[in-house]
Amino acid sequence: MNWFRSLFCQLGLVCAMLTSCMGLTSDEPAAPIYDVRSAVVLGGPNTPPELLSGIGDRINAAINATVRTEVYPRVVLTIRIASLQKVTGYDKNRNIAKINIDAASVDEGSVIAVSSFEVTSTANDRAMADQILAEDIAARVRSAFKLNTGRG
Repeated sequence: MNWFRSLFCQLGLVCAMLTSCMGLTSDEPAAPIYDVRSAVVLGGPNTPPELLSGIGDRINAAINATVRTEVYPRVVLTIRIASLQKVTGYDKNRNIAKINIDAASVDEGSVIAVSSFEVTSTANDRAMADQILAEDIAARVRSAFKLNTGRG
């Protein structure tokens, strides 16, 4: 009878653990999808032009490669490099950019979505640092706005 009580307690503990884990899976609504029509990339006076054009070229190629079969709100993106730290870290190979994005409605002109994130990239070749950071930023934008990877 003692083993039965022990088994019953263990089963009760397992059931309690499984019940508590069910709360971890949430039924959050999916992020909205937008029909991105164009993008402009802005930076401060010390932002390298190669970084700005690298981001812009990649995002515009992704916009051109993305075909929406359903109707979604049409937006234009304003991608701003809020801050940029280059050649940081122990090996001086880390670059950090803080990015702010506004998605403005094509129809009304009002901002309907905003996004902010920070990207850290590592580049052992300083000559390629801006292109590597541009790709990392573009990848985050493609992911956030569900854009295909463009050829370019």
